[in-house]
Amino acid sequence: MTIKEAQNKVDSWIKTYGVRYFNELTNMALLSEEVGELARVIARKYGEQSFKERDKLISLEEEMADILFVLICLANQTNVDLTKALEKNLDKKTSRDSSRHLNNDKLKKE
Repeated sequence: MTIKEAQNKVDSWIKTYGVRYFNELTNMALLSEEVGELARVIARKYGEQSFKERDKLISLEEEMADILFVLICLANQTNVDLTKALEKNLDKKTSRDSSRHLNNDKLKKE
């Protein structure tokens, strides 16, 4: 699925099952909440915290998909073409950082 197809699919889902988009502020709050849920899983899976019994069933994929869904909702309702936005962002990063990371001693393998 392309990013554009994902945007169309989410839009169709919202119009079919979600009735309407939540407003932008609500979706921003939901996005923050979903990022926090992903952080919780990562802190337990890769960090020093242990899983609580109820958290053991939560997956990285599910949390990342929740974030992507809400981000796509925000893009759709604010008329952002995520494909174009990502391409523009990668171009910016390439021109700005083309040698920065390659020359960063902290990133060099030992």
